[in-house]
Amino acid sequence: MGARKKRAPRRGSLGLRPRKRASSIVPRIRSWPEVESEKPLLLAFAAYKAGMTHVYMIDDRPHIEPHLIPPNREIFAPVTVLESPPMFILAIRTYYYKPGYGLLTFTEAWTQPPEELEINRAIPTLKISDTDKKLAFIEENLDKIADIRVIAATQPKLTGGLSKKKPDLIEIKIGGGTGIEDRFEYAKKILGNEVRVNEVFREGQFVDVIAVTKGKGFQGVMKRFGVKELPRWHKHRKGSRKVGSRSPGIGAISPVPQPGQMGFHRRTEYNKRILKIGSNGYEVTPKGGFLDYGIIRSDYIILHGSVPGPRKRIVILRHPIRKTPWTPEGPPTITYISLESKQGV
Repeated sequence: MGARKKRAPRRGSLGLRPRKRASSIVPRIRSWPEVESEKPLLLAFAAYKAGMTHVYMIDDRPHIEPHLIPPNREIFAPVTVLESPPMFILAIRTYYYKPGYGLLTFTEAWTQPPEELEINRAIPTLKISDTDKKLAFIEENLDKIADIRVIAATQPKLTGGLSKKKPDLIEIKIGGGTGIEDRFEYAKKILGNEVRVNEVFREGQFVDVIAVTKGKGFQGVMKRFGVKELPRWHKHRKGSRKVGSRSPGIGAISPVPQPGQMGFHRRTEYNKRILKIGSNGYEVTPKGGFLDYGIIRSDYIILHGSVPGPRKRIVILRHPIRKTPWTPEGPPTITYISLESKQGV
């Protein structure tokens, strides 16, 4: 008899555990980068996934071996189109630092939103107190404040593919500037106003994408972890699409691959490049509209590559927290955007 296999690769990444359903379809940003900018700016923005298409663009990446890969050549690139209507700034939230506890909420200053925002769908019990008094209180205690953020609301009614009216709320940190005073002045300036995506990001830069992936329900170990199916002689007893106890033994695997929830997980994809930001949605809407979405009616973003989640799902774009592969000097030159129908034959 041949030697019995004693080792097997560990199944699944420990960095993705626990593999449970996301607590909310609107992902919360857990960490923020330090951005060097002369002027204060928001560090994130929300958008909605419309669909995918492809473009041809001039390759402006710095290549290590230009004699093997010709520079400035035209390349094919799959892209994701996101619709990003302006966000309304509802409130300013400040934090102070307490040793041993971290950042704790200091106070908030809310403004009265317009009726067309329909904020009562998201916060039915919202009561606005004296905004000017709250802002004055924050300004008097700026020496105690360690962080300033805003609470922003999306406007799904302005999109072309969403039928919902309820705005999504996200908390966004303000970065850049010369200090807390500069960031607070910027927060006061945008409070009660709309912010567009081109005020937060620029074409050509890298961003991080945070979203909730497609849900696939309760799945077995073969689909969930890629475990190999057992030999045919196992089928007469207890099945073959499972983790066998002989080759390899369950005790030899840590952690043990088990069936359970697959998909609908909060995930972050780092360093996705923005190829284009525009306001005319017909520039990117294919014939017949995006499948299960429709037409782009407000601002849009073209991202290089794919994005987690199905169509219509909210996607949070954040300034990159990791080192980027390279520093683009500007946006790439796009020579062609495919507007062919995605409906099929």
